[in-house]
Amino acid sequence: MTLRSVNPATEELIAEYDEHDGEEIERRIERAWTAFLSWRETPFADRSELLRAAARVLRDDQDEWADVMTREMGKPIEQAEGEVEKCAWVCEYFADQAEVFLDGEEIATDASKSGVRYDPLGPVLAIMPWNFPFWQVFRFAAPGLMAGNVGLLKHAENVPGCALAIEEIFHAAGFPEGVFTTLLTTPEKAPAIIGHRHVRAVTLTGSVRAGRAVAAEAGKHLKKSVLELGGSDPFIVLEDYDPKAAAEAAATARTINSGESCIAAKRFFPVEEIADEFEQELVRRMEGMTVGDPLDRDVDLGPMARADLRDTLHDQVERSVAAGAKVLTGGEPHPGPDGTGFFYRPTVLTNVAPGMPAFDEELFGPVAAVIRVRDADEAVELANRSEYGLGASLWTQDMARAEELVPRIESGSVFVNGIVKSDPRLPFGGVKSSGYGRELSGFGIREFVNVKTVWMK
Repeated sequence: MTLRSVNPATEELIAEYDEHDGEEIERRIERAWTAFLSWRETPFADRSELLRAAARVLRDDQDEWADVMTREMGKPIEQAEGEVEKCAWVCEYFADQAEVFLDGEEIATDASKSGVRYDPLGPVLAIMPWNFPFWQVFRFAAPGLMAGNVGLLKHAENVPGCALAIEEIFHAAGFPEGVFTTLLTTPEKAPAIIGHRHVRAVTLTGSVRAGRAVAAEAGKHLKKSVLELGGSDPFIVLEDYDPKAAAEAAATARTINSGESCIAAKRFFPVEEIADEFEQELVRRMEGMTVGDPLDRDVDLGPMARADLRDTLHDQVERSVAAGAKVLTGGEPHPGPDGTGFFYRPTVLTNVAPGMPAFDEELFGPVAAVIRVRDADEAVELANRSEYGLGASLWTQDMARAEELVPRIESGSVFVNGIVKSDPRLPFGGVKSSGYGRELSGFGIREFVNVKTVWMK
């Protein structure tokens, strides 16, 4: 099979790549296992030096890596540049902190000496998505490699250029051959890779459907898994917060990365008292966005990554409208600057309620669903009425009230008066159908280690 890289802004073919056959995949996994046997013995200081070198390669050639991302999946170029910088940051963060996070702990028992140590597991398979094609990989790879594991990347089929570029970055940084390996293949090959005798764990960022399949396969082979799946993040605005300021943040939160982010705010819950002003300002902000060529620095919103993603989003909008939702702006595909590309108009829906796709499903594109609520209690109740639980944001001037509401919101993170984001210093992950396990911070690096008890007398 051939993997095709297509520019979503122009629909032009960028390149074609031959899929790795079974024999090549086996060779690469064996090479990764051999690399692990020596990499796990490599001192933290040496691993850290190499990861810092990777950060330098990212920054030195930022324009090149950003261009690859933008052309291959359509994110605005300035956001792609920011993604490269964030990848460099996560490399430097774990280069600094990994040894601290993995420092063993002595525990007093009846032994002369006892406690725990953190040992690497081996090759970890990362099944990664296209929407943040560099960041998703580096947030797995930086802690994983510093822990002494080696990485096997099965990237999304529509970003093979990004997958090979990331492998090139680790090679240019001086990592030993096999410590980071790209496998150009399709989802159909994933079960066999997960079951391979040398693959010790798997991490997936993707859809709920993919997460269930990977979890089942990993469970079948008794292998550790971490899943970061979809989200339908609530954005709750209470009556004491400036509705115009909240709407400005809401428009950004909904359209960053062309709206294709699992932690993008998707369901907006303004309290009735300020709902009219919030809605009006959100519509104004969305209508003011420039849609077009993502390589143009004046463009706010690029194309969606694939035609099928745009069509799925439009179907969700149409079914929601048929069920009673009202379109305040947008609600249809955008023709694109030259009549080509997979663009969608920034959209605001109101009168949204449970039972509609805009409430129940993840809208992976620039569509905001507004649900008016009486008060904070109804906002939290409706926010939790979702299969997802990845992130949430709460907008209020009353910090005591926020402290009371935060524990009641069912999500992996709650941001008060800020847009939900991932940060190397904080754990990232979800609950319910948004997955399990954590990435980043000390919690993330310890997901793929053997917490080994040692007892000596």
